[in-house]
Amino acid sequence: MAVSVQPSRAWRSRFRRSTVDQALAGYLFILPALVELFVFLLGPIVYAFVVSFKHFSYLDPLDAHFIGVQNYIHLFQDPVFLRALWNTTLYALVVVPVQTALAMLLAVVVNRIRGKTVFRIIYYLPSITSTVGVAVIFGFLFQPNGLLNRLLFLTLHVQGPDYFNSPMFALPAIMVVAIWTTAGQFMIIYLAALQDIPTELYEAAAIDGAEGWQILRSVTVPMLKRTTFLVVVLGMIGAFQVFDLVYVISGNSSLPQQDTMTVVLDLFEKGFRTMQMGYASAMGFVLFAIILVLTLIQQLFLGREDS
Repeated sequence: MAVSVQPSRAWRSRFRRSTVDQALAGYLFILPALVELFVFLLGPIVYAFVVSFKHFSYLDPLDAHFIGVQNYIHLFQDPVFLRALWNTTLYALVVVPVQTALAMLLAVVVNRIRGKTVFRIIYYLPSITSTVGVAVIFGFLFQPNGLLNRLLFLTLHVQGPDYFNSPMFALPAIMVVAIWTTAGQFMIIYLAALQDIPTELYEAAAIDGAEGWQILRSVTVPMLKRTTFLVVVLGMIGAFQVFDLVYVISGNSSLPQQDTMTVVLDLFEKGFRTMQMGYASAMGFVLFAIILVLTLIQQLFLGREDS
């Protein structure tokens, strides 16, 4: 005959008290992170969203008043913002594909040679180099009498322009600098993904007679598809948020600022120089919406590829 043993009331009480104490200790441990999250991240986001529907300036905070969606309507009637949006879109359309392809190529090459660690460090260094330092270095390279123009003159007898002060070449020159600074960062991601490709696939391709480019096209690139989507999404977000490089280079350029204006640079100008915080907040949320939509499109394509 089986005898059921029921836990005593005292034991159940101690168990509940122990569970509550553990839960309370857990919440106390994460409390500083929660405070930081709400005070320094979620709080400012909510506040900025509310401000985006107001006419608000720190120069005259008492004059703040609700104006509805007028800031958002004015954005798409503002020629400076539309030019900045066009520049940023063009920048993303050029930089993201080139840096993705270059990062994959560098990863494949570095993965097959000796001294991987050394080359990883060399190619990754531009990603952690100060933006001001990078701008100064390329400022010397892209001067009218800089190294690039000297090479052009010696090899092709062509006198190159003053790149950062040329309406035609200023934005492309910034794109070149951006690609140089970001390709190494994404190369590291590709290198990590290459380690997960089974060697059996390469052996099978070699048995079938595939070599070099055929193996890269038929095995490596398809196996890196998910990583490529990740790199493209990260690169696109970074491209639409570009600020520091353009800000430093534009500050040393004699061009009208609209020629190299980006959305975040325009946001900075409106928000922290003319103190139009409501208008700048609206600009920030429009940029957020653009990035969100593009990211969801990438996720949609990724889902289709997996199906």
